[in-house]
Amino acid sequence: MSENVSLVDIKHKGRALIASQPLKAGQIILRDSPILIYSATPLAGGGCYCCHCFRAIPPNCTTIASCPRCSNASVFCSPQCLSVATSTSHTPFVCQALSILQASNSPLLHHHHDRLLQARFLVAAYNLGMVSPSHFQTLLSLQGEPIVDDASNFLHSLISSVCCPFLDSLKIGFSLDLTASLLSKDKLNAFGLMYPFNQDEERSVRAYVIYPRASFFNHDCLPNACRFDYVDSNSGSDSNTDIVVRLLHDIPEGREICISYFPVNLKYSERQKRLKEDYGFSCDCDRCKVEANWSDNEEEGEEDMEAEEDMEEDGDDDIGEEDSVMDKENYDFPHAYFFMRYMCNKDNCWGTLAPLPPPDARISTIMECNVCGNLSNSDGLMNGNL
Repeated sequence: MSENVSLVDIKHKGRALIASQPLKAGQIILRDSPILIYSATPLAGGGCYCCHCFRAIPPNCTTIASCPRCSNASVFCSPQCLSVATSTSHTPFVCQALSILQASNSPLLHHHHDRLLQARFLVAAYNLGMVSPSHFQTLLSLQGEPIVDDASNFLHSLISSVCCPFLDSLKIGFSLDLTASLLSKDKLNAFGLMYPFNQDEERSVRAYVIYPRASFFNHDCLPNACRFDYVDSNSGSDSNTDIVVRLLHDIPEGREICISYFPVNLKYSERQKRLKEDYGFSCDCDRCKVEANWSDNEEEGEEDMEAEEDMEEDGDDDIGEEDSVMDKENYDFPHAYFFMRYMCNKDNCWGTLAPLPPPDARISTIMECNVCGNLSNSDGLMNGNL
């Protein structure tokens, strides 16, 4: 974790990250590498992306390599990726487990997609326990209490039959409570690595990732930071699955740093439903307190747009300091200024804009979208590649 950020306990919220000193817009406060990645296509190969680095594989790629052992058509962008995966994420255990789970007589095939994903996660998690016990212990230290229910019982029995020849390699034991605990860690801490943005298609997840430190960020429907990933970077680096968290605007010392767990354009009822079902809590942030008395219909959507237009006419685009931002947020529509300044206006994107890292004491006027990657100039909020 950056020395500019401190991990603290906040009453009724648990662990949280706060600024340990005044921080600047665009500042990188976390760069985190994954301890576990698993495919969002549970029982099949990646097809259009590498099963190790998860970069998209171009149609004319001549270096594709396939795993010679397994029957689930796992593909890799190069022999190098295959070689590394063989001793890390795609071991003989993973090959055998996936082959058993996707067999025509597997009871898993008759279950919902979410159950397939949970099984795929457990294969990846128990494989992590075999190849990297230290990372496995880090996974177990993350938030999430075990819930022993029908789902965890079924999955434990299933994974037990798959893991049987490999149980001697597990130095942490193998139990129903452990399986239930792992499932809760995945539910509360996994981030999605998305397919490249295409404004004509609904965006989907290519893989799920668990980072050791990024899960400490709490949610806010008006976040002051957002995450970036550059999974399709062609730099040749093996850190392309790292997560980078940057600040949207200046943050005073002692202020909690929050991200949004989903696109900020969702309506109040949609946000509350997702947070309750996926993370087990209801949000009472400033935005939710205002919108709690609204109904999600077109009339209020029109009121939002009118508020944004009024603020655009009266607002000052040069606002950058935290106090100025908070003054704007004291309007009856606290999200109106946020939408105007920090939401990408590219069709069907709904991404969040953050300034590029400041090169010196000045704040960058170039904003980057964390979804489509578009660059814009905050002075004029003009979209377009720079």
